[in-house]
Amino acid sequence: MSRIGKKPIPVPDKVKVSVAGDTVTVESGPKRLSRRIPDRVRVEFVAAEKAVRCTIADADMDNRQTKADWGSMRAHIDNMITGVTKGFEKRLEINGVGWGATIGGKTLDLKVGLANIIKVPIPAGVEVAVDKNFVNIKGADVQAVGQFAAVVRSKRKPEPYNAKGIKYIEEVIKRKQGKAFGA
Repeated sequence: MSRIGKKPIPVPDKVKVSVAGDTVTVESGPKRLSRRIPDRVRVEFVAAEKAVRCTIADADMDNRQTKADWGSMRAHIDNMITGVTKGFEKRLEINGVGWGATIGGKTLDLKVGLANIIKVPIPAGVEVAVDKNFVNIKGADVQAVGQFAAVVRSKRKPEPYNAKGIKYIEEVIKRKQGKAFGA
């Protein structure tokens, strides 16, 4: 049995959860997130408990994929509720002489030591703010925020010799010594 899947998900007062067919929708104010429910997983909102419950049939307890979908769906719904209430944030740091970022309309423009400025389109539902050499990425959808942060980081990954590149703020770059001259 999935230990994660069988836990009920508490729903705050200002959040509205609705299940229609094979889609679960979570909304709070202007923020609204939807996700498709996998086959063989049942999701129901229990109004008396103010909680969402995910279940599977007893016949599917031996199916590994169904149990994995069960726990994943519960985690996705929990992330959706957290996203519409608090939101998610990733911070990136740009290290390098003359390197930086600016916002140009619907794109993030990166100047990271190449001849051209790299333009990364900002997806819908993601807010980006630039403060000197720091890029703050915020949004309600944890997957969209994480994916955009990973795409921006992939444009110039940090290198271990000079620690130049784009890194997550909490990331630690293990430095290397480099070559010894005349040994």
